[in-house]
Amino acid sequence: MRKIILLLVLSFTLLGSTGCIIPAYSGDPKQRTGELINTSENLRLVRDEWQRFWLLDQPSHATPIRTHGGIL
Repeated sequence: MRKIILLLVLSFTLLGSTGCIIPAYSGDPKQRTGELINTSENLRLVRDEWQRFWLLDQPSHATPIRTHGGIL
């Protein structure tokens, strides 16, 4: 009897729902909107953090005018 109940519960949770069993976001639309905004902002800032870590956001020290090294 336990196996049948367990099978029914598992089949209902796996086939009757979409996505993960534990929801990542709230069911309240207002709260879910806030959570999604926070998630997207965090993902957007990852690129800036990556550039800061690898020092890619530093100013360039190359001269804007290229010279050939000889006497002009």
